[in-house]
Amino acid sequence: MINKRLLIKNLLAHNDENSFYDKKRKVDITHKEGKAKFLKHICALSNSNPKNNSYIVIGVEDEDNKIIGVNFFDDSKIQNLINAYLSNPPIVQYENIPFPHLPDDKVVGLVTIRAIDNLTSLRKNIWKYYGGTVFFRDGSMSMPKVFDIEIKDVNSKIVSAIESHAQNNIEYTLDGVFDFMNKRKDYNPQYKVFKEYFVLCWSGQKKVVKDEVFYSRVDIELINEQVRLFFSTLDEVSITYDSDTFKIIEYVSLGLQNQNKYYQLEETIIHFEDNANYTIETNLLFKPPQFEKKLLHHINNSNNTILEKLKKGLALNKHEELDLKNLPATYLICYLNDFPDAINKLNEAKPYLKKHSKAIYNSYQEATRILRKVKYS
Repeated sequence: MINKRLLIKNLLAHNDENSFYDKKRKVDITHKEGKAKFLKHICALSNSNPKNNSYIVIGVEDEDNKIIGVNFFDDSKIQNLINAYLSNPPIVQYENIPFPHLPDDKVVGLVTIRAIDNLTSLRKNIWKYYGGTVFFRDGSMSMPKVFDIEIKDVNSKIVSAIESHAQNNIEYTLDGVFDFMNKRKDYNPQYKVFKEYFVLCWSGQKKVVKDEVFYSRVDIELINEQVRLFFSTLDEVSITYDSDTFKIIEYVSLGLQNQNKYYQLEETIIHFEDNANYTIETNLLFKPPQFEKKLLHHINNSNNTILEKLKKGLALNKHEELDLKNLPATYLICYLNDFPDAINKLNEAKPYLKKHSKAIYNSYQEATRILRKVKYS
């Protein structure tokens, strides 16, 4: 079993970026340019390494390999993005890897790319790249090239050696368990061994709502692989497990006129296998709540009025101040109930919500996070 923290250290120690490894200070796939550049690197690494894994390490300074970390990346639909834009897409996994010297809210992102048998290319246009383009690695650069020669496997032995030096041992496992239990003792830390091999630790702040148990501020760590999942104070999840799986279901609270209900958003299932392998599966469960169109028209118009006042710098009355707190969520509900312009209005509101208060801006971020998950499903 590969210890991903050791793997990252070994990759950073192996010269510089090359045809099987790239490093980034950060990656942004919220905009077309960021998506296009990310897809370009995935395509190039996949084509340049047909017989072994390729890697992208995120959260590292380019000049001196200093590990600075990045925020947790929770976009579980990254494979769907790749499938949508690449022909013959590779299998891609994004993992959040903790490092002891980093703050608790920072990790190193590790992207593992496993090529399939055929050549990978862009399926359609994105940003300044044209559909049909094929990328390869040229040293540390991902470049478009005309494919007219056989792909050569030149990296298998090197990658195998790097991965073999990142194998686990008992000392690392025990140190990882004790470290987790000590750091998170305020959140009822627990551990469980799966398949007599995998050690999983988890902790969370318990909350009971109408006889249902939810957790927030949840940390989950696969000690053997140094892979970490995280749910923030604002998240609410349920946790169940058996001898083969560990399942987390994330919920969102949505509703109108202060009549909120919990809706399942997404499930993450860790499957443990008898052959010392594991997989992490994510499934979108969200079914948008449906409301009367007449009520939604009224709420949508009220939101638009508030937005116009914010744009003009006009004061809001007491009722409008209360409605403003729910504006991101109600715009989202309107959009999910076939009011297509509601999401454009929500995006227009972003700078004004950010300026108004941190709490309302957090609500905006939550609404757009839900939308992103739904969009890529």
